[in-house]
Amino acid sequence: MSNVKQLRDRQPESEKITINLGYVDLGRIDLLVQEGFFSNRSDFIRTAIRNQLDAHSEIVSKSVERHTLELGLRDYSRADLEALRDAGEVLHVKVVGLARIASDVNPELARQTIGSITVLGALQASSDIKKALADRIR
Repeated sequence: MSNVKQLRDRQPESEKITINLGYVDLGRIDLLVQEGFFSNRSDFIRTAIRNQLDAHSEIVSKSVERHTLELGLRDYSRADLEALRDAGEVLHVKVVGLARIASDVNPELARQTIGSITVLGALQASSDIKKALADRIR
């Protein structure tokens, strides 16, 4: 038995989830399975989820970029925040180190563009900005 090697425990490659569906939707899925479009209900649901993720891939990518934790010094200028506002995007600041919001940023622009602030270190911003964002600072 010295030839037997223990392999490390294999981690599952998927996560089991539970969803509730209405009877009509479930029946429609079963009909598609019966007609051979999908091998089973799980195949249909996985395909539907992948299609939605593919359809929203650009949004997901932008969101991941905006939610990345930054290390060191991060400055947020008025131009940065105006560009976000004009694009209809919301920023979630996550910094380990120092986050600075420029002195020419007004409270209205900050509230329009900053959804949350998490800083492990220090946040440098005017007292008006800190007051305007108090409910978003973690």
